[in-house]
Amino acid sequence: MTIKERFDQASKRHWLWFAVWTVLTILFSFWANSPLILLLILLFLDIYITKFIPWGFWKKSKNTAFRKTMEWVDAIVFALIAVYFINTFFFQNYQIPTSSLEKSLLVGDFLAVSKLSYGPRAPITPLSFPLAQHTMPVIGGKSYIDKPQWKYNRLKGIGEVERNDIVVFNFPVGDTVALNQQGVDFYTLAKHNPNGSLGVRSDVRSYGKIVYRPVDRRENYVKRCIGLPGETLELRNDSVYIDGSYLPNPRLSQHNYMIHTDGTQVAAEIFSNMGINKADYFTQNNYGQMVPRSQDLTGVDSLSLSVFNLRSRNGNNGRLYFSIPMTDAMVDEMRSKPFVWDIIKEKEQPGSSYYFPIDYTHNWTRDTYGPLWIPQKGAVITFDKDVDYKVATYERCIKNYEGNDFEYRDGLVYINGEQANSYTFKFNYYFMMGDNRHNSADSRSWGFVPEDHVVGKPMLIWLSLEKDKEWFKGKIRWNRLFRSAKIPA
Repeated sequence: MTIKERFDQASKRHWLWFAVWTVLTILFSFWANSPLILLLILLFLDIYITKFIPWGFWKKSKNTAFRKTMEWVDAIVFALIAVYFINTFFFQNYQIPTSSLEKSLLVGDFLAVSKLSYGPRAPITPLSFPLAQHTMPVIGGKSYIDKPQWKYNRLKGIGEVERNDIVVFNFPVGDTVALNQQGVDFYTLAKHNPNGSLGVRSDVRSYGKIVYRPVDRRENYVKRCIGLPGETLELRNDSVYIDGSYLPNPRLSQHNYMIHTDGTQVAAEIFSNMGINKADYFTQNNYGQMVPRSQDLTGVDSLSLSVFNLRSRNGNNGRLYFSIPMTDAMVDEMRSKPFVWDIIKEKEQPGSSYYFPIDYTHNWTRDTYGPLWIPQKGAVITFDKDVDYKVATYERCIKNYEGNDFEYRDGLVYINGEQANSYTFKFNYYFMMGDNRHNSADSRSWGFVPEDHVVGKPMLIWLSLEKDKEWFKGKIRWNRLFRSAKIPA
């Protein structure tokens, strides 16, 4: 059959579908700035018009079982392709796993994340299973094939990342993962190990297999953008300053407090009614039991009490609850309880935790941090002074994120084998923080978020589940369904 005969044989319906897919392909090609996408028109031409390849051969089979099976296969393949396309370029689902953004976004919130807000990132690892980030559901194992790896390219979006945006992004230090301890990033594990990264890699029994994950297959995180490219950020006594100007904390931000009562135990119902999760006022003791974060202070001497700015009343030392996360409004509500003596914001002592840059000695804490300059595309950093600090802070940007060979020896920096006195950044970077300021693993712990790690912007809470409750006893938070996820600061 000649091409002309095949054209003449095609129905009007097939011509219409071919026209629709051709227009969509042309529009997508312009959007992606990729002429190669136009080759898909030839595929659609054969599917709907010329049919040189017998795409629907199974429809003519006399074997009913085979025909039904192929109908399911055809439907599943189409659904997977559609889901992959929508998930990559328009929207994806994300479930809030931790309390780092409470009370703005809650554990158990399911978000529709818009890829259009900042422009969808073209696939870097194109051969991956839809809806699986890095691990296959049920059966386990990798959900993607390492090769090919495409270069970073972001399509045109509606806008750019702005201050106080809530942003979903790939975990920057999630490139190297110890499979038995995925809750802690590899670099922190190495910092704690006496033998460093070599000790982690060699102890397979404790840490498991060490794997590398491409940028778009790294774990998804969600935080609020606090610092923008080119700005200098600093925290002074829990207050954020950008280029020296005060930035108010988010309206629903939380901090950890000690609650000093007259000895009364705070009822679970009070915590629950205030929106404090069970995990936020319980802790695990040495026997693996879950117990309240409280201590009866009977018998504690006055000197020990004074260390925490506590005092007894009429010989009664009372009871202390510690590390209870609350907003300002929750503090006022708790303070109004007749059995509450005092509420004190917890302070962290320097050196009690590791903060970025973890390979540089400093006295920064979660509340007193910086100043720290955030790299900007096109900005130049020089290595003429404070070289140790600059290497510790920006080596990862230059080496891991921007793909250069980097070496620091004898006080000199070598980039791609040549001594470098300066470096020009290729990417914009962002500083992200959680609204739950004392319970958030964020940029204070692991550093900057490069632009190629940005996934999208949460737009809608389409489902919200309370983990501490049963299905027919308040499991679904009905008041949060189909609410905007664009929570203002």
